[in-house]
Amino acid sequence: MIYEHPLAYLLGLEGIALLRGFVGEFDREFTESRIAEVRGLLQDESLAGAAADVRRVDAVEGYRAWADTYDEPGNAAFEIDEPEVKRIVDALPPGDALDAACGTGRYAQWLAERGHRVIGVDSSPDMLERARARVPSGEFLLGDLHRLPVADSAVDLVACGLALTHLPAVRPAIAEFARALRPGGHLIIADVHPEAVARGSIPPVRDSDGRPGRLVSHRHLVGDYLRAALPVGLQLRSCEEPRMPTANRSEPAEPSTPATTAGSWHTWPWSLTGLIPEAARAATDTPAMIIWHFQLAES
Repeated sequence: MIYEHPLAYLLGLEGIALLRGFVGEFDREFTESRIAEVRGLLQDESLAGAAADVRRVDAVEGYRAWADTYDEPGNAAFEIDEPEVKRIVDALPPGDALDAACGTGRYAQWLAERGHRVIGVDSSPDMLERARARVPSGEFLLGDLHRLPVADSAVDLVACGLALTHLPAVRPAIAEFARALRPGGHLIIADVHPEAVARGSIPPVRDSDGRPGRLVSHRHLVGDYLRAALPVGLQLRSCEEPRMPTANRSEPAEPSTPATTAGSWHTWPWSLTGLIPEAARAATDTPAMIIWHFQLAES
């Protein structure tokens, strides 16, 4: 069980912002404003009793609950990973492609449209049902990332989107990706950035009784992916760390009027950031995702 207290989250953001001020990234006015804001938060009675006990929900249960709405507009993750993943895919020739943890077939659809023969694997029967309807030409199989239901050296490309963060370790899955690839084949991984996970970028879900839950998520360090990939013959081709889309990061942000309420649990932590917009901007100015491109060494 996770104990989510909005005051804890807000004080955490204030702390990160204050640390950045302490090392010289912000001026005295910014730091003093943060300290005053902390005092105000501690005196805000509306936050005192707003905590929630939140279940940890595994991927199969969580995606069963999320399947009906997963592809609806408003999933901000798609705006971040799609441009980078498509850029990599567009530079590769068509071949046999595996969409690992395919979900509703978002990646599988792009791959099929670009001439690839697609196999999709997922642990959620509900997601697979939607993937089959979305990409009739694909082959979709029930399975998990630790034991992919494909032969050795079966594909030219493996793509895995927004899935490894749900595993306690990335090494077993990446070893499976390497096993499934032909020599010279390519691996693309898009995952939630460890800095984003640390700041609460964890999908919320509700069970059939309406109880709040979070999909089990783990914070994998950047080096964890490399320590998993290099020993199995995967060579790094590129690594990108895209941020949330913004208007223009080179220009100072306009002052924001703080929100007046914490919002409902389902909108946490993003609605909470509105209560302390300056601190939130300073604390969350980090990458949202990490996108890897590896190539398996030629035999």
